[in-house]
Amino acid sequence: MAAPLPVAAAATTRLPARWKIAPPVEAAALAQALGLTLPAARVLMGRGYTDVASATAFLRPHVGQLHSPALLAGVPEAAERLQAAIAGGEKILLYGDYDVDGTLAVVILTKVIEVCGGRSEFHVPHRLKEGYGMRPEVVERAAAEGVKLIISVDTGIRAGDVVRHATALGIECIVTDHHLPEAELPPALAVVNPNRPDCTYPNKDLCGAAVAFKLGMALMERQGWPEAKVARMADSFLKLVAIATVADVVSLKGENRAIVKLGLSGFGSIHNPGLRALLKVAGIEEGAAPSVRQVGFQIGPRINAAGRMESARQVVELFLTSDAGRAAEIAKELDDLNIERRETEKRILEEILASVDPARAGLVLAGEGWHRGVVGIVASRVVERFHRPVFVLEIDRDEGVARGSGRSIEAFHLLDALESMPELFQKFGGHSHAAGLTLGLEQLPEFRERFNAYAWTKLTPDDFRAEVRIDAEARASEVNERAAEDIWSLGPFGMGNPQPVLMLRGLRVVGTTPLGSSGKHFKVKMEQNGSHVMAKAWSFDERLAEIAPGAMVDVAVTLEEDSYSKWSMVLRDVRPAS
Repeated sequence: MAAPLPVAAAATTRLPARWKIAPPVEAAALAQALGLTLPAARVLMGRGYTDVASATAFLRPHVGQLHSPALLAGVPEAAERLQAAIAGGEKILLYGDYDVDGTLAVVILTKVIEVCGGRSEFHVPHRLKEGYGMRPEVVERAAAEGVKLIISVDTGIRAGDVVRHATALGIECIVTDHHLPEAELPPALAVVNPNRPDCTYPNKDLCGAAVAFKLGMALMERQGWPEAKVARMADSFLKLVAIATVADVVSLKGENRAIVKLGLSGFGSIHNPGLRALLKVAGIEEGAAPSVRQVGFQIGPRINAAGRMESARQVVELFLTSDAGRAAEIAKELDDLNIERRETEKRILEEILASVDPARAGLVLAGEGWHRGVVGIVASRVVERFHRPVFVLEIDRDEGVARGSGRSIEAFHLLDALESMPELFQKFGGHSHAAGLTLGLEQLPEFRERFNAYAWTKLTPDDFRAEVRIDAEARASEVNERAAEDIWSLGPFGMGNPQPVLMLRGLRVVGTTPLGSSGKHFKVKMEQNGSHVMAKAWSFDERLAEIAPGAMVDVAVTLEEDSYSKWSMVLRDVRPAS
């Protein structure tokens, strides 16, 4: 077990980030063949696209990169059963989740079933009243109402007992999910999940809405429609799949990259009143294709706010209504809920930061009155600050439990940690870097200690330092507007395809000037061999000494779109010149 950091030092001293610098590559030939500037070509090669064919496929995603739904285990059986249910006029219930991925999955399958001549109802759990996952009382209510088929979306892969209960009540189940399964799959009529062990689908990183979309595609293909009609319908749903793919933070490589690129490119023409209203309150210009960053920070949080603060049914209604006035009302409600969410998150985070023990490798933070709907976001903020795995839990004295969410760093598998102590929990599940759990209050102290001890077996103090991944080195003379545009062509950026970071080595700081009136932000003018560059340094007030005039520095930068000057260089980190 590694020795913990001294508490005082860890709490007060900023640990310098580790720079992980990609090996240098000779990219001139690729740059010339593709018509790219050298910085972009170096990034491409560093990410494994070393030949013209693979680089071209990456730069120009197309519909042919979307895999056939039939490759997903369980899809043929699921589509056949769903088609029969529609033909027979059976009552169908879609059982979703309350986040962006789950609600949009419900919307997608609802609309697909509708265009195929059927009708369905939906149930989205209330986060605070029901919690995550399928519940037997919902199944019992469905049976009483004559439901014959339940389709789970973005949930259900660990709901074997509920599926068995539904079967005993005369309801058949189709499970569509993307979360990691248990050793035994639920005994459903069909289980559609790219992560089931026997599934050979090429893309294991589909989000839940994308899995639902694949089932919807298979259903539409069974209708005997012309290929052009199926393709047109698929295009209309890709916008929602793209939003869910970004919001669920799955890898933006391969098929997922194509989904997002194609989906966002379709935002120039939007007919859905709900989506139009949402984009308006999110500040997205009409007719403009939003960036991944705008989806992640402006669109997604407003959708998520409903499930976090109230009921996610509002989201489904937003996208299903044909009434523009009602859509505008719901969008405004979501915007107001998002403001409330931000304020609640800020209050909890301030309380946590005043009490964190940074000498621990794994943090379990719990408090009464913490809103369960935002603890996952708060956990992410704590991970950003302390760079170690974190669980943030809400204490419910009335029920005698603590519930909440965890987030992690790359070096630590969160679900593996929970599976090493399953007897502590009433319920748990998730991924390598995000998980949720419920446990009795009497188990909370033991969980706190065992989680910390487990983390120390997997991590070292070096893992607690932020890491800056440098994609390529560039010279100041190479960084210009065209280079920025070429870098942007490598998007959409996100998990698995992060925004490229360039290193400029051996720059002399010419001067710094304040940016705005807060005293936190600056413009830094630097020079290298006669070429001058200007970088924006956000929240650099505590590091001004490192960029004092005359200092010789290496800088890590990103190239960003700028509404005033078309592009700008943003300082991500700085160190003394090597």
